[in-house]
Amino acid sequence: MDQENKVANEEGDIECYYGKDMEDRIYSQPLLTKRHNTTSQIAIVGANACPVESLDYEIIENELFKQDWRSRRTIQIFQYVLLKWAFALIIGLGTGLVGIFNNIAVENISGFKLLMTTKLMLEHKYYKAFAALAGCNLALAAAAAALCAYIAPAAAGSGIPEVKAYLNGVDAHSILAPSTLFVKIFGSILCVSAGFVVGKEGPMVHTGACIASLIGQGGSRKYHLTWRWLKYFKNDRDRRDLITCGAAAGVASAFRAPVGGVLFALEEAASWWRSALLWRTFFTTAVVAIVLRAFIQLCSTGTCGLFGEGGLIMYDVSAAKVAYSVPDILAVILLGVIGGIFGSLYNYLVDKVLRTYSIINEKGPAVKILLVVTISLLTSICSYGLPWFATCIPCPIDTTESCPNTDLSGNYKSFQCPPNHYNDLASLFLNTNDDAIRNLLSTSTTKEFHISSLFIFFIAIYCLGVITYGIAIPSGLFIPVILAGAGYGRLIGRLFDPITKLDVGLFALLGAASFLGGTMRMTVSLCVILLELTNDLLLLPLVMLVLLISKTVGDMFNHGVYDQIVKLKGLPYMEAHAEPYMKHLVARDVVSGPLITFSGVEKVGNILHALKTTGHNGFPVIDEPPFADAPELCGLVLRSHLLVLLKGKIFSWDRVLSGDEVVRRISKFDFAKAGSGKGVKLEDLDIKDEEMDMYVDLHPITNTSPYTVVETMSLAKAAVLFRQLGLRHMCVVPKSQGRPPIVGILTRHDFLPEHILGLYPHIRLRK
Repeated sequence: MDQENKVANEEGDIECYYGKDMEDRIYSQPLLTKRHNTTSQIAIVGANACPVESLDYEIIENELFKQDWRSRRTIQIFQYVLLKWAFALIIGLGTGLVGIFNNIAVENISGFKLLMTTKLMLEHKYYKAFAALAGCNLALAAAAAALCAYIAPAAAGSGIPEVKAYLNGVDAHSILAPSTLFVKIFGSILCVSAGFVVGKEGPMVHTGACIASLIGQGGSRKYHLTWRWLKYFKNDRDRRDLITCGAAAGVASAFRAPVGGVLFALEEAASWWRSALLWRTFFTTAVVAIVLRAFIQLCSTGTCGLFGEGGLIMYDVSAAKVAYSVPDILAVILLGVIGGIFGSLYNYLVDKVLRTYSIINEKGPAVKILLVVTISLLTSICSYGLPWFATCIPCPIDTTESCPNTDLSGNYKSFQCPPNHYNDLASLFLNTNDDAIRNLLSTSTTKEFHISSLFIFFIAIYCLGVITYGIAIPSGLFIPVILAGAGYGRLIGRLFDPITKLDVGLFALLGAASFLGGTMRMTVSLCVILLELTNDLLLLPLVMLVLLISKTVGDMFNHGVYDQIVKLKGLPYMEAHAEPYMKHLVARDVVSGPLITFSGVEKVGNILHALKTTGHNGFPVIDEPPFADAPELCGLVLRSHLLVLLKGKIFSWDRVLSGDEVVRRISKFDFAKAGSGKGVKLEDLDIKDEEMDMYVDLHPITNTSPYTVVETMSLAKAAVLFRQLGLRHMCVVPKSQGRPPIVGILTRHDFLPEHILGLYPHIRLRK
């Protein structure tokens, strides 16, 4: 098998082979032929199925579906609409509570560790202080790695690329499993508390999506949640909407940015959007905001341990005066260019590191844990060792804060310094990541950090952020990028101090914005998130400018970090635009074949044989005489629907229509999509030998209105249609009459560069 088609999931250890249909297969088995009543023979090849399938976002219009909608009463429609809003409310409540729980846990665990280290430092027990810091970090890191390695490998990383792929139509069910949710929550708490250069904000998006997926399972027989109205959500379209709400809620919970959460889902996560979804997503993030506000007020009274108002990150820079002139604009433009260059380099290095880690992680869980422990030890050495290279700075006279600071957080850490002095590097390294960012964004403290300290901090965080992402822990990219960006932003502010009017804290914010734009290539959502985080609307023009410049510069070198990770994981993601070389091809050029078809009334044995020997998920149904004057395309039938129909055993010895009996004996809800791994499987069928020669009518379960394109349509146009409509199958029909009614089926695989350039390796050279 061509090794270029093999893609390893570096964090989840899922090996996926691109192929045709399920999803999608590689033709490697002998041809199997089946003769129809027509003169032609249609053949199919077997399938080596990839575990990553596509989702059925298309509305299946068959007899059962139409009968169900005709029979629905007004009260049932009201229940369906009400349930959508109720689920949005539950997702908002659940995600908000998880966000509060994460922050309380991280603040208390990190606070205990840092206070113990500070106490030992004040007693001049420096070796014991390092042992305590490194020991706590190693224990927490090993626990997080063990959860990921043994319980849910899919929980490693930020999870945003996987959620983005799911909302694009890629079904890798393990990424939203309950075990993944459990590990994502507790693993994120452990790894952030362990002092890694990671954030809990990225994993919160994945957490919100997992909560939404769990709610959208349409009930559970195991837990006796089998109310009939829950079954309305047993389809991929409604689950997609819920997971979109969950992703938006995750951003709102992480950054206290409800509007930013909606825009993030719109700009980065969701591939399909409509106005009704906008309202529900906004309602979900509003619920999250209310939950966060309630708990922040509760915790401000001291009832949450070490957790205070700073636990849920909020970097208020509104006190700084925002006034800028031409030199300030030039400095901001420079920040945007630097952010684009550093961001593209960051993405390049992350890609190389992930490819290396994928090889290491394949060696088993023990090696994964060893790698995590190694990175943890290196992080502890940097956090404790680098401040020793900084010179002690006298405490400022006009500060309102205690200096030196011996509490959990603060700008002025004593470390090894004499009385009335502080160590600026220790103030950044020996703090939680949130407090380090808050220190960098602090205003009216121009000379709080030495230029050399800012340079050392930026280099260390930049490198640690690169090598940390990809190990077997839940790790977000937002915080490392904000930390590094704020570091060099404040450094540029110090260098431009003689000629600029902007506060260095504002420069730090603009630096964070430039690095975010350079790595993630988002603009609108990042702009709103940063403004909601910092509570300073006056900075809007500069934030917009720096984001646009950094994104433009970064796009000159490579793609955004999430796009790169999606590709690296081997997830068959459909881009919104068609590649230029697709304009030189038509639909029939990439259709893999030959394909199998069924008659409208088909033999049970033929169906069972096709299901056993192929990995197809969609089969064209062709009506032939006596059911039609000439062979014509009746529609498309799904594998899952065929399994349900065969299990119902509505067979007949004669080749006649029996659709009315199917409608009477089988409910539409029997064909609804079950939760992950709970549908009817081929092994569940008990077809006797004498039943193999009986007939079954496929008309009631056939989607009679599949999307079709003419074989001469350009592949670029077909790709745009496929993606915009959220399809899984697209039927290609002949341009002329007198031929079989279908040429082939286009699936997600047929539009991927790996497949097209494999068929036409020199087409990239054509202009």
